[in-house]
Amino acid sequence: MKAPRGTQDLLPGVTEKWQYVEEKLKELSGRFHYQEIRTPIFEHTELFQRGVGDTTDIVQKEMYTFLDKGERSITLRPEGTASVVRSFVQHKLFGSPNQPTKLFYIGPMFRYERPQQGRMRQFVQYGVEALGSADPAIDAEVISLAMNAYQTLGLKSLKLAINSLGDQESRENHRQALVDHFTPVKEELCGDCQNRLEQNPLRVLDCKKDRDHPKMQDAPSILSYLNTNSNVYFEKVKAYLDVMGIEYQVDPNLVRGLDYYNHTAFEIMSDAEGFGAITTLSGGGRYNGLVQDLGGPETPGIGFALSIERLLMALEAEGVVLPIDEQLDCYVVALGEDANLKAAAIVNDLRQAGIQVDKDYQDKKFKGQFKAADRLKTKFVLVLGDDELSKNQIAVKNMETGEQETVAIDQLIRHMQGIL
Repeated sequence: MKAPRGTQDLLPGVTEKWQYVEEKLKELSGRFHYQEIRTPIFEHTELFQRGVGDTTDIVQKEMYTFLDKGERSITLRPEGTASVVRSFVQHKLFGSPNQPTKLFYIGPMFRYERPQQGRMRQFVQYGVEALGSADPAIDAEVISLAMNAYQTLGLKSLKLAINSLGDQESRENHRQALVDHFTPVKEELCGDCQNRLEQNPLRVLDCKKDRDHPKMQDAPSILSYLNTNSNVYFEKVKAYLDVMGIEYQVDPNLVRGLDYYNHTAFEIMSDAEGFGAITTLSGGGRYNGLVQDLGGPETPGIGFALSIERLLMALEAEGVVLPIDEQLDCYVVALGEDANLKAAAIVNDLRQAGIQVDKDYQDKKFKGQFKAADRLKTKFVLVLGDDELSKNQIAVKNMETGEQETVAIDQLIRHMQGIL
């Protein structure tokens, strides 16, 4: 038996890296005053059809959808925003006096796509959503948080691209310009883009198959169709990024793959050598109409999501070594039946006192127990034999220096807390 294609087992030695990264992201979220939300792993399919968009590849091709025993259509969540907004509406978080509502999540998502390095069918996303503010300053805050997520962990080869998708009026004008631009060569485009041209022409610009088509190079830019309000909004976002010292590039062809985005859109990419052909690490943007689409009041929102898998890939590509302590605090070596019995009590007491400790459970000889302690990179070995037991003492050996001292068993906890 093997794990299903597109999934992976994270084994000891790897999980510690995940734990470290996730804890750092939680700490960072707290500094920006974002609180954790946990939503179900599966939702009603309609949520993603309405929230993500019927014309997206996610809804059309990539969702894990099935009928439950009540004949209800259920989908494993392919992304986090729709679930967070659904929860925001369901629990009337918009009624809280503390606005905007600032939330973050970490959890598994599911998409049926061709597995490749850094892209799995089950993957883990960290994301944030800020709901209830139309201030360009919070767009800059969310972008700053996204950049900090990578920089805090030591990444340096980063590129931030931003764009404006404009408001509804700007998008409609741009939409018609795209239709007029691509219609003469419609038959030269891939089947998906031929459908997109009718349903959501903006997404033609995001096509991987047709990105080298000559018409892509001179496609109408959304920036040429921004009305006054949209242009002013985008200029304010850039001004906030400037005063925060965040470097960026304006990319007129940057579009997000989900239907709910408007105004600010952004992506963060890795420039690290050897990272791979797909350089995008994360992306996000503003979605002012999504809360209403899911049954809530008119509420602006902005957010982003990043893949933990791709984050770890970027760390590896840049040679960043995470400061993970792989050493074991203590290992108890016991010789003799009575000593083994006492060792169990000592191990339990040390653990109760918050000290990391282990012992032999395979009836190894003295030398074998020391070898086990060495393999576990143990800081201190506690040796208990019949002689030590008769004196109610235990030997404490520093494995780095080789120094050894004898300590009264009833003073062991205090002694270990002191030297650790």
